[in-house]
Amino acid sequence: MPPGTVAAPGRTLRRMDAAEILARRLTRQRLAGEPFAAPEEAVRFLVAVQSQDHPGARWSLGQRVAGATDAAVAAACDAGSILRTHVLRPTWHFVDPDDIRWLLALTAPRVRALNAGMERKLEIDDDLAARSQALFAAALRDGAFRTRTELATILAEGGIAAAGQRLAYVVMRAELDGLICSGPARGKSQTYALLEERAPRARVLPREEALAELARRFFDGHGPVTIRDFATWSGLTVADAERGLAMAGDGIERAVVDRQTYRFAAGMAPPAATVGAAYLIPEYDEVLLTYKSLTFPDLPWTRDAATWPDTYYRPVVIDGHRAGTWRRTVGKERVTMEAALFATLDPGQMRALDAAVERYGAFMEKPVDVVLV
Repeated sequence: MPPGTVAAPGRTLRRMDAAEILARRLTRQRLAGEPFAAPEEAVRFLVAVQSQDHPGARWSLGQRVAGATDAAVAAACDAGSILRTHVLRPTWHFVDPDDIRWLLALTAPRVRALNAGMERKLEIDDDLAARSQALFAAALRDGAFRTRTELATILAEGGIAAAGQRLAYVVMRAELDGLICSGPARGKSQTYALLEERAPRARVLPREEALAELARRFFDGHGPVTIRDFATWSGLTVADAERGLAMAGDGIERAVVDRQTYRFAAGMAPPAATVGAAYLIPEYDEVLLTYKSLTFPDLPWTRDAATWPDTYYRPVVIDGHRAGTWRRTVGKERVTMEAALFATLDPGQMRALDAAVERYGAFMEKPVDVVLV
């Protein structure tokens, strides 16, 4: 059998190389090709979108949604059609209100196990968590949204000292236990709300059904991917990841590239063209952090080193290759964008980068001044 081809009973033979896998990921995640119609649709399709960097996470959604603006994504979060909570791994994610309960039930036990050592260090036990959550429940009832600072005051009035990391872990425990989630922003501060009030109709699934659903939707929305990618992204054990794949049914196909097996949804459309396209990928974007075994190759380096060392966290991707990195400073009237390119771009690639910058300006609804450093 030729390299890059895999035979499996009842499945079509697939031949892929690394470039096609990368192009398929860009297409499946809707950075290339047909965009989503709304931010909520993007979150629902991707299941969970890492969001500890809130501005960057809004741009992650914005790049995938036709005509999206930062204000529109923020409004969806404020309205509760997108929720933000700790789930999958010990960090924030955007999730759909319909999915939040079964995702927490499936993945929160693993996150709590990872947090256990820090909770012991911070003297957070089950009794303190229960007392804290009783105070939160009373304070947040009937849509009384509170900031984290206000929650700290409520805890202090209840005889619980919590600041810094201790406060963060007490609040995270309440999220993982399914009591609270994000409320609307108040200025630059996120508020918290009762989960039962923000997602009163959230689905609850038996664990096996939840595991199968997560596997199906992950391989559909992020493929082609490996089992290791699934385990890392979901926070599940490799054994659970393999069980989820086994339960996902015949809708998952395979390809082997360089002796690595990749899974993806059957019937996946061919990848969209990525030549002549540029993307300003934010830190923690799903198209970066999801994949451990294969990442974007570099354009030929024409500089000895990048201007700053985080080349792989906010990459400029052009023609399916990394060309450098970028960062922005948002002012009241304008955005200043610095681009540190380690590659020399030809005229077509420069036009692609200009188009990506223009799209970011449309998303921010502000002019963007670009500084090449």
